Amino acid sequence: MYIMQNTSLLSVHEASCYTASIMAKVLLLNGSPRADGCTATALGEIIRVFGDEGIETELIQIGNKDIRGCLSCGFCFKNGKCAVDDFVNEVAPKFQAADGLVMGSPVYYASPNGTILAFWDRIFYNSSFSK
Repeated sequence: MYIMQNTSLLSVHEASCYTASIMAKVLLLNGSPRADGCTATALGEIIRVFGDEGIETELIQIGNKDIRGCLSCGFCFKNGKCAVDDFVNEVAPKFQAADGLVMGSPVYYASPNGTILAFWDRIFYNSSFSK
């Protein structure tokens, strides 16, 4: 498994060595509807490697949540959170506090799981992650 950092493709080990000096907490998102499936196994390996390097991690299960797409209503610009008060708003403070992100998802018809795509659209639209 490889992780993209800027424009460089790093192995999990290389990424953990690189990030150990600059990251305190990494948020991992599981986009699979199967909480204990192959994606969880891969994310578990990343958690293990980061843990070996002293990096704190948190795994959040996204793929089996009922997350709708963005309404494009502009509520988030005025209020700092999404008008649809669901799991996305619950995760937003963790997202903003994280020093790094890893998204894991099965590939369905040449793209990630639709649930995690809806999550990404809304979380990036209504939150700040400038790291």
